[in-house]
Amino acid sequence: MTTLPDIRDRVRSDLRDLDADAARWSDAELDRHISRALADVTLAAPAEATTVVATTPGSRALTTAVLPNFLELESVELPTDSFPRRYVPFSVWAETITLEPPAPPKGERARLRYLARHTLDDQGTTLPEAVEDVLATGAAGYAAIAWAAYAIDRLTAGDDVAERFRLWGEGRLRTFREQLREHQRPRRVRGGRLAASD
Repeated sequence: MTTLPDIRDRVRSDLRDLDADAARWSDAELDRHISRALADVTLAAPAEATTVVATTPGSRALTTAVLPNFLELESVELPTDSFPRRYVPFSVWAETITLEPPAPPKGERARLRYLARHTLDDQGTTLPEAVEDVLATGAAGYAAIAWAAYAIDRLTAGDDVAERFRLWGEGRLRTFREQLREHQRPRRVRGGRLAASD
């Protein structure tokens, strides 16, 4: 499984920053740029997750606190053992999921399908393998632009080094955004109902 150090190595390779004794970017700096690119990847193609939770008899409320890295609830299946599947209407406000079936749950288990933030650490990632290089491309672009801003007033950088880094970084970010569009989750129109006015 791919880890944060693996992605960091890919970013260093893209940046040609392979000399450990003369590294232009520290691990902490690269991790910050990787984190920023990971947030962009999450917005375009969030992780899809499923969990089963117990309902409380007579209560329509569930909490999003039990959903790791929760972004958005897609569906609630209640009960989980029905065929065909039965999906119930719901609403989400803050951390409360309100189930809106005709009768309150009786303690059945509910299957929640939701979108979540991607994670990346020393143990692994939730990113699909196809998006890992996309992430590295974005992180390298962010790192190059940050270094260009830092190098503008440095005498040791050379006349056009900062500009070359900026242009290279902008090119990587353009490529990153194009690749994100290719992997973007399709947006769907959602049905809903309005409350009756009094």
